[in-house]
Amino acid sequence: MTTFPADLIDGYRRYSGDRLPEERRRLAQLARLGQAPRAMVIGCCDSRAAPETVFSTGPGELFVVRNVANIVPPYAPDDAHHSTSAAIEFAVRDLMVPDVVVLGHSLCGGIGAYIKGRELEEIRGEFIGPWIDLLKGSRAEAAETDQALADKDLQRAVEEVVVRRSLKNLMTFPFVREKVEAGDVAVHGAHFGIATGELRIMDPETGRFEAVEASV
Repeated sequence: MTTFPADLIDGYRRYSGDRLPEERRRLAQLARLGQAPRAMVIGCCDSRAAPETVFSTGPGELFVVRNVANIVPPYAPDDAHHSTSAAIEFAVRDLMVPDVVVLGHSLCGGIGAYIKGRELEEIRGEFIGPWIDLLKGSRAEAAETDQALADKDLQRAVEEVVVRRSLKNLMTFPFVREKVEAGDVAVHGAHFGIATGELRIMDPETGRFEAVEASV
């Protein structure tokens, strides 16, 4: 029989001793009334870019779905399994979140694998490879749309394109588009720098990312 990771148990003990006393009332309220998150965040699985940490939120504040490379696939209802699409449907239709944020990040391994052309054996897996194939054309799009490519690395340019494309794909979901057009939902793009901790927000008019001024 395997042993549960000791460092995770230690982490829970720190949580139960430090944070839980302060959050216990909030958790009881959430259990009684249900959740009503302020926003949905679609982020990457990367352990270094947790939305709850980036946005400094507590229990019940964000509805988060994470996948490889923070991809929103196009609307494609069929009998297959669509975890991200199911989460979007639940957040928008049932939880009625007012904001949906696609959060990209620097040094994304999935995007790095796409740029390398899936030449590494581990990228040719049964699930990762086909998922990364959703990024086809992102490199060319980065070269076409980003005139400042000479001043920054290709990886970051493609990461920004993936955020823009995910926002476009969000609008292919009829229930998202209807709520956006009615003014009930707003969609946003953002990019988090792992090395710097910098958060940049996408300007919906220009598609460019501008840094959020950090607190002093």
